[in-house]
Amino acid sequence: MERDPSTALVRDIMSDFADLTGLPSAGQAPRRYLWTDAFAVCNFLELYRRTHDEIYKHLALRLVDQVHAILGRHRGDDPRTGWISGLAELEGKLHPTRGGLRIGKQMNERRPADRFDERLEWERDGQYYHYLTKWMHALNCASRVTGDTAYIRWAMELAKAVHARFTYAPAYGGQRRMYWKMSIDLSYPLVESMGHHDPLDGFITYSQLQASAVNTAEGATEFDLTTEIAEMAGICEGKDWSTDDPLGLGELLCGACRVAQLMVSDTFNQVDLLEQLLGSSLAGLGSYARRNPLKLPADYRLAFRELGLSIGLRGVAGLLEIIEKNPDLSKRKGQVHGPIEAVMRYSSLSEMIETFWLEDANRKAESWTAHREINMVMLATSLAPEGYLTL
Repeated sequence: MERDPSTALVRDIMSDFADLTGLPSAGQAPRRYLWTDAFAVCNFLELYRRTHDEIYKHLALRLVDQVHAILGRHRGDDPRTGWISGLAELEGKLHPTRGGLRIGKQMNERRPADRFDERLEWERDGQYYHYLTKWMHALNCASRVTGDTAYIRWAMELAKAVHARFTYAPAYGGQRRMYWKMSIDLSYPLVESMGHHDPLDGFITYSQLQASAVNTAEGATEFDLTTEIAEMAGICEGKDWSTDDPLGLGELLCGACRVAQLMVSDTFNQVDLLEQLLGSSLAGLGSYARRNPLKLPADYRLAFRELGLSIGLRGVAGLLEIIEKNPDLSKRKGQVHGPIEAVMRYSSLSEMIETFWLEDANRKAESWTAHREINMVMLATSLAPEGYLTL
């Protein structure tokens, strides 16, 4: 019997996802998408932790290999071939993330001479920074579970490669900035504006990788993101993270969970950042609750955005426990205790969101089926969030 009813649900969802996307079958062409697959890796690793069944660890690591072999290479409809990093075949296999990773969109990227079409750009391939940080996190989780430092090395190499191309110093001077979307080979920007939370995501993710690398034998020499962390901190300076978008709110809350875990280490002291994330989340949650979009029928809702919020709320419950484990941080507990309790007053939203999207009738809506795979994996993550939220 399953220890937890959610485990059975997650197992069924992830088994369906594996079959749908060609993960276990040698006869079916795999269909890979970077954001979705990052969550899926964490979900399979969590199923392995819960069940001790090696098949789930195998699926997680097979998925990593497929993502690198497909999204680390040029598209089949592109005249270019091989690794997008430009490395030779054998070298590319050893360093599959050195050129970044494609999004996995169905349409090829826009060429520099092509006219920009904002609507069409959402359907075109390229590289998204916030997808790449998700993959860094998934690789970090794979390294933690397996003890294999190859995964943390690939995550660090990915961080260095994309940071060098996504961030830039403006010609007119001033604060460093970053692009939202880059070309497949990282040679030119496809969308020059900066994602709202991208600098924050980068700062937290790089800090996470750095903390993990310290625990490896080669961490002191081979793995170092000191410069990248400092530059991302500079981009973050003075920014306002407030949002009432459910996915953005979920990302802020997940960021707070990750910051709290990092603060347990001796190398990361960011109480002010934790307070800022909680404060920004509270303001957005109040606005979101007042609008009450969860009253709408399925056709007018986007499951993966709501589930992003649910995942973040699921993680908040463990924040006080994390703080208690750090004697230095617990001295300042009063500064974050109130905001955490205030955020937890919205925790019922998670159950409302999960219950709604577990209904068969709601999963038949076009809003679900049009984004079925991303909806599936994020529902699974919300039901069993530890694999994604634990560093």
